[in-house]
Amino acid sequence: MNKFKKLLDLFFTFSKIGTFTFGGGYAMFPILQKEIVEKKGWATDKELADYFAIGQCTPGIIAVNTATFIGGKTCGMIGGIVATLGFVFPALIIIQIIAIFIQNFAQLQIVQHVFSGVRVCVSILILQTVITLSKKTLIDKVTIGIFLGVVFGSLIFNLSPIFFVVASALLGIYIKIVK
Repeated sequence: MNKFKKLLDLFFTFSKIGTFTFGGGYAMFPILQKEIVEKKGWATDKELADYFAIGQCTPGIIAVNTATFIGGKTCGMIGGIVATLGFVFPALIIIQIIAIFIQNFAQLQIVQHVFSGVRVCVSILILQTVITLSKKTLIDKVTIGIFLGVVFGSLIFNLSPIFFVVASALLGIYIKIVK
């Protein structure tokens, strides 16, 4: 496949993902896994999990960061730009359409029911992402310990998620050095 065709494939693949993904980056993980790992082979399960982890720790939207990483891996810098544009393009169009009509229809009962249904679906997609990522990342006692520490710490203490990300990273580095 020549580079232009691959760039078009990147754009349209991420446009499709961007069009049908609601609820943020974690909700899109199952779709990314199916499209990018299983169908296209542009990343492995481990790479996708790593992209999500890095995308969570870097500025910006996790889904956009992940699209940029995958596009960059596939076709270099231009691939990262094309994948990112492909991902955000449908959202820009959809948001503009919603913005035009939301003021007039947000109070309608049917619209409120639609949003309620979408929220439930997004919750399930996020749970599916947690389960999928857990299977790939909770590989030994150390990672399970870090996971449980973050779960209990976040339930008990009202700390910023950044604290848990930084603490987990430092703990991972410390454990790796000690081993």
